Amino acid sequence: MKLALFGATGGTGQQLLDQALAAGHHVTAIVRDPTRLRRPDRPGLDVVTAELTDANAIGAGVTGQDAVVSTLGPRPGAGGSVCADGARAIMTAMRATATRRLIVVTAGGHIVDEGDGPLNRALVKPLLRRLLREGFADFARTDEAVLSSGLDWTIMRPPRLTDGERRPYRTAIDRNVRRGITIARADLAHAILAALAEPATVGHSISLGY
Repeated sequence: MKLALFGATGGTGQQLLDQALAAGHHVTAIVRDPTRLRRPDRPGLDVVTAELTDANAIGAGVTGQDAVVSTLGPRPGAGGSVCADGARAIMTAMRATATRRLIVVTAGGHIVDEGDGPLNRALVKPLLRRLLREGFADFARTDEAVLSSGLDWTIMRPPRLTDGERRPYRTAIDRNVRRGITIARADLAHAILAALAEPATVGHSISLGY
């Protein structure tokens, strides 16, 4: 596939970039600061420098892609709607260039559903929503924008991310994974590539955890 990747300099984005190139995909990384990109001269990798909320600027990186993936996350101290604003600009560029397939990473912490056990419902999730109020609000706005985009979207909703090694993980469609409280960024990247290869994930959220 030809993939446009937003968030390639972050922890999950770096994992996804490495795995996608290793699998033979062609990746266009759209980044604000290319100096933060690890090994930018690798075969199969193109780099586009653009402000990620500028739909016109990022259009060149989105044009002609089979799919677009956003692993953008809230930046401490940045405030506001970094993820939601970025997602809106990405989707505007996609519609302008007739690019349909989109995967966006948000989080499972701001969602309470039938996949959560009593402890998560009563204690863990309410505590997380208080501690991470600003970031979760940004993710919630991102979810709303993606759901109403009209594109062929999938939302990935991981729990707390770690830098651990890859190992077996569980996934659930449109609900949280019971007792899935962590996931390695490497496994999240693997799950994103798996979702891209599975048309049945279009129009659904995927939660994951150990």
